[in-house]
Amino acid sequence: MELKTRMQSFGLSKAPKEVDDKATKTDQPNNKPEETFAPLSFKILSPVELEFKKSIHSKLLDILDLSQISGIEEKEARKQIRAVVHKLIDDEAIPLNTQTRQQIIKAIEDDVLGLGPLEDLLYDPTISDILVNGYKKVYVERFGKLELTPIRFIDDNHLMKIIDRIVSRVGRRIDESSPMVDARLQDGSRVNVIIPPLAIDGPSLSIRRFATDKMTLGDLVEKDALTDYMADFLKGAAKSKLNILISGGTGSGKTTMLNAISNFIPKNERIITLEDSAELQLPHVLRLETRPANIEGKGEVSLRDLVRNSLRMRPDRIVIGEVRSGEAFDMLQAMNTGHEGSLTTVHANNARDALARIENMVSMAGLEMPAKAIRKQIASAIHLIIQMSRLEDGSRRVVSVQEVEGMEGEIITLSEIFKYNRLGVDEKGVVLGQYCSTGLIPVCVANMKQRGLMTDMAIFTHNLD
Repeated sequence: MELKTRMQSFGLSKAPKEVDDKATKTDQPNNKPEETFAPLSFKILSPVELEFKKSIHSKLLDILDLSQISGIEEKEARKQIRAVVHKLIDDEAIPLNTQTRQQIIKAIEDDVLGLGPLEDLLYDPTISDILVNGYKKVYVERFGKLELTPIRFIDDNHLMKIIDRIVSRVGRRIDESSPMVDARLQDGSRVNVIIPPLAIDGPSLSIRRFATDKMTLGDLVEKDALTDYMADFLKGAAKSKLNILISGGTGSGKTTMLNAISNFIPKNERIITLEDSAELQLPHVLRLETRPANIEGKGEVSLRDLVRNSLRMRPDRIVIGEVRSGEAFDMLQAMNTGHEGSLTTVHANNARDALARIENMVSMAGLEMPAKAIRKQIASAIHLIIQMSRLEDGSRRVVSVQEVEGMEGEIITLSEIFKYNRLGVDEKGVVLGQYCSTGLIPVCVANMKQRGLMTDMAIFTHNLD
C-alpha cells in the first residue's frame, strides 16, 4: 500500500513536518477543512456476460491441464490462459466490445490463478481491509471507514475455491473438521477464514492488507495522530531503552506506532521480533513467526515457545507483535532480566485495562502466583503505556501516554504525561480536540538526561490555554 494513501487513514493532511528534539509548539484545536476522496469504481459484468464467462471458464478447464499450469511462473501461466480464452471466445462468435472481452479474460485468469473478484482490490492502494461476508457482500475499509462494494462471487462454491487456494499455499486446510484458519498472502497480508457450520451465513474471509512502506513518527505527526513534542518524547523513550506497551482496539494503529517507534532503535542492537503473522517492518532484525498444529494436531510452535527460545539468541531487545496469552509472563521476565527497550502491543481500551489484561494473561501461564507478585512484575517491567484510539470519523490518534510509576499498596500507579482532550464534533462529523501535557514530569526523564536525550523540559508544561 502506498505511504500517502496509508497516511490518509490516520486523519486529514497538513503540511509535512520533521520531528526533531526542539519542537515544542503548542497545538491548536483539530479543526480542518474536509478532505474528499474518489469513490471506488468498478466495471461489473452483466448477468448475461457472467453466464458467458462461466461457460468459457468451464471449457477452459476441459482443455487446459491446470496441474501443469500451476508449476510454471504466473506471468507465463497467465499468458497461456489468455491465449486459450481468446480462441474460445472467437469460436463462440458472440459480439463483445474490446473492453468487455478483456474484462472477461482477466476475470477468468484471476479465477484460475489469483483471488478471483478480489484481485483488483489487492492492488488498490487506498484499501486497508477486505471483508467478505458470504458470496454476496464484499466490504472494504478506506480512510478508516467501511464501504460496501459492488463486487460479488457467483456462489459459495466460487468463494470456497478462492479460500482453498489461499490456505493451501501456506500448507493449511479448511473444512468442516477445521472451519477456522489464519493464513498469509504472498505479500504478507493477514488472512482469517471461517466457514460453516461456524459461519451461519456462508464462508467469511477477512484480509488485513500488508503495508510495504513504514510510516514514521514524522508521518504520524503530519496526520495529527500525535504532536511533535509527544513524538520527541517517544523518540527519546526508544533510544533510552524504556520498555513500552502500546494499547488500543482493533485497527487503532498499534502496529503502525510500534513500527514508527522502532525507527529510533540504534542500529548496533540485535532485535528479535516474535509474531503470530509476520508484519512488523523493523530494520536490522531477526524475525520469528509462530506455527499452528498440522492436520494430526502436532508441530505447533506457540508465541510462548518463541519468547523462551529468543532469550537464548542473545537479543538486545525483544519485540512481540501482540501478547494474547501466557507468553506475557515470559515477556515480563525478559524485560526484567536485561532485555531493556522491549516493545509489545495489547488489545485494551485504556491504560488501566491494559495492565489488567497483562495480569490476566500472566495468570494464564499456569503459575501459582499471588496477584500482588504479578503486579510487582508488571510495575517493574513496563515503563510507558501508549494508548491508541480509532475515533468515529475514522482518524487514529494517540489519546494518552502514561508512565508506570510503581506500586502503592496492591495497586499499580500510573501518571499521565500527555493526553488528547475531545472538544466535540463538527457538522461534518470530524472529531475536534486538542493535545496537551498534564504538567507532570515523568520519572524516566532522569534516565533520558543521563543519555543526553532530553534537552527541553517545556514539553511537559503545555496546556490548553
